Amino acid sequence: MEKLPLDFYQSHDTLRLAQLLLGCELVHENPEGITAGVIVETEAYLTDDPACHAYRRQTTRNAAMFGPAGTLYVYQIYNHYNCINVVTGPVGVGEAVLIRALEPTEGIELMGLRRNDAFKTGFERYRNNTIDSSSANGQRNLCNGPGKLTIAMGIDRQKHNSYSLTTGELFIRGPVFHDFDMVTTTRIGLTRGADLPYRFYVSGNRYISKK
Repeated sequence: MEKLPLDFYQSHDTLRLAQLLLGCELVHENPEGITAGVIVETEAYLTDDPACHAYRRQTTRNAAMFGPAGTLYVYQIYNHYNCINVVTGPVGVGEAVLIRALEPTEGIELMGLRRNDAFKTGFERYRNNTIDSSSANGQRNLCNGPGKLTIAMGIDRQKHNSYSLTTGELFIRGPVFHDFDMVTTTRIGLTRGADLPYRFYVSGNRYISKK
């Protein structure tokens, strides 16, 4: 399977892209090794959406969100965790799709090493367990959340914010999954726009963050 081309990101609106990305595979060809996972959960953020970072205006922090479709907007939460978003609107229109969860497919041991290294610093040090990537439950917990998957995939805010998904080492290919049922529901952890049905996930998939 090849990288999704630029016109894939340019030919669909944000809500449709949030659905079409399900079943596709996020890949990072890093010098440490290749890691990959199938996208099983997404959330859409539109420019007129009060929960969207671009709702008020463009700032230094959210500038990547106003870039061209097919690039990345990577932001930090809790001064520690990064979240990865696919920019989906035309230049100047701040819209994006948050990738919330992956089903790991390649580089699972490396993902586990990265997650366990993260236990030693930041907020994850307060947890009393580590990831056993050789177990089914450990694999399920590698990428079942937006902060977890960026650690496991080796995604860096400084390097990958505004990064093109069509030209470099970090890209999306697929789809890998076909003929699955999709759940449409509300997004997680919001105080504004919490009633909007902009979250999508693969029905019955054990790697999503929350049913």
